[in-house]
Amino acid sequence: MGLTEDHRTGVGAGRVVGLESARVPIPWGVGDQDGGGCTFEKVDDQGAVGYLTVPWAIGGISSLRTIDGQHRVLGVAIEKQRITDAISAVDREMARKVSPEKAAKLEVEREKLIGQMNRLKAEYVGLDIYVEPDPIKAQQMFVDVADNAKGISSAVRARFDSYKVANRTLSDVIDHPLLKGRVDAEQDRMTLKNPNFMGAKHVADITRAVIAGAGGRISKKAEQTLTDGEVIEQVKDFLDVISNAFTDLAALTEDDPEAERQPGDLTMAQEVRRTSLLGSVGMLRVLGGVFRELRAGDNPVELDDITAFFKRLDPHMAAPVAETSIWRTTAANDDFEPNAASPIMRTQNIVHLVGVITTWYKKAPAAL
Repeated sequence: MGLTEDHRTGVGAGRVVGLESARVPIPWGVGDQDGGGCTFEKVDDQGAVGYLTVPWAIGGISSLRTIDGQHRVLGVAIEKQRITDAISAVDREMARKVSPEKAAKLEVEREKLIGQMNRLKAEYVGLDIYVEPDPIKAQQMFVDVADNAKGISSAVRARFDSYKVANRTLSDVIDHPLLKGRVDAEQDRMTLKNPNFMGAKHVADITRAVIAGAGGRISKKAEQTLTDGEVIEQVKDFLDVISNAFTDLAALTEDDPEAERQPGDLTMAQEVRRTSLLGSVGMLRVLGGVFRELRAGDNPVELDDITAFFKRLDPHMAAPVAETSIWRTTAANDDFEPNAASPIMRTQNIVHLVGVITTWYKKAPAAL
């Protein structure tokens, strides 16, 4: 018998074009209960990968399809990627200057993740094969499974929107030390009592600012051409820069959001939101836009130089803004109300403020 090229390489469903048997690449050890007809031929010493041979006793040309189970295969792939990304995030954090206590905690977390990966490597996935020679009934079987699958809520669907890269990369971005454990997945409005730093929607807004500018939208073409990896790397670079440049955000990354607190005690995220412009999503969007402008073009500014520039802004981040601050005595005055704790959130003001701060990189006001 023969198979299409796709099937021989393990890609796609493939088509059986002979009568004897179908050789199907299976990426796990398989124990079959078929009455003795099927055979498993291992291709490695451990038998973790091999070929399951299914007898083809009934003549005719038909197709071999996956009726259900793709989510189990996808689930393993997603979990493997999640653990890999988590280990990379821990390694990235350990490379920064952290306290001995934080370093010890990160080492424990890393060992835990490695244990999860080893467990995943040793897991088995059950495989049920139903032989249906009637192609019409086989197609109906596929439809029945799809129709009876449990749906997801509209709230979860919005959060996991895979069409928009800012949403698609959300879970990876919020794993950054500045955001981990401090993002509200349900609420986008940060009330005084909310212990989090920002909502999930705000993270997506900041992502768009870094990728497309503070007042811009990611075009459909960009949505299709940008890879998730590119977006995640750029946004995490931005988060690294502001975490190192601003004292309040550096302290926030060192804080344990799960630490026990006395009733009435504020989280550090709440403290930052109450006392700093950096607690404003609008200001973070502005900084994201400035970061993008400085990194754009043929001669992008080095990350260390942007960090040094932002450090010069650090003493001016107290909220509410004073009448003598650079936000009220320079061209930025158009974008701040008196005693404001954030810039004016209209798009034209956000874009204008990005332009003002970007010019300060080469020609700073006297106060800076």
